[in-house]
Amino acid sequence: MNKTLITLLLIAATVPAVQAQDRIYRCGNEYTNNAQQAKERGCKLVEGGNVTVVQGTRPASAAAPAAGGAAAPSSATSPANAPRVSNNEQKSRDSDARAILESELRKAETRHAELLKEYNNGAPERNALDLRNPQRYTERTAELKASVARSESDIAGIKREIARLPAPAAPTN
Repeated sequence: MNKTLITLLLIAATVPAVQAQDRIYRCGNEYTNNAQQAKERGCKLVEGGNVTVVQGTRPASAAAPAAGGAAAPSSATSPANAPRVSNNEQKSRDSDARAILESELRKAETRHAELLKEYNNGAPERNALDLRNPQRYTERTAELKASVARSESDIAGIKREIARLPAPAAPTN
C-alpha cells in the first residue's frame, strides 16, 4: 500500500499541471473572453489551443489625415524626432558609401579572379596532399566551385547596392 501511494505521488508530481483558460471567442478580427458580449455579438468559440493576443497601437499618421484630406503615406515620411541632415551632408554620405562599395567591388573582383585561376575550369592543380589522397582533391575542387559561386553572388550583391545609390554628382567647374 505504501509503495503504491508513493508511486502515485511520484507520477502526479511528474505530470505537468494543466492550467485552466477561460473560453475565448472570436468576433471578426477581435477576441474576447466575455461570454455575454460574445453571445450578443454572435462570436464563435475558438477551440484547439491557447490564444495569445497582444494589443497593438495605431500609427499617428493614419489617425490624422494630411491637409489634402487623404492620409499621408507612412513610408514617405520619417518620424518627427528623426535627425535632419542637410543636402550637402547627405550627398557626402552617399559619395562615401559609393566609394566604399566600389572599393569592396574591386576587392571582390580580384578575389574572384584568383579563385577562377585556382579552380582552373574544374581541374585545379594537384598538390602533394591531393596525390596521396584523391578524395581530398575531389573535396577541394567542390569547395573551390562553391567559393567561385559565392564570390559571383557577392559581386552581384555589391553591384545591386551601388545601383541603389543616387547617381554621383557631376563635377562643377
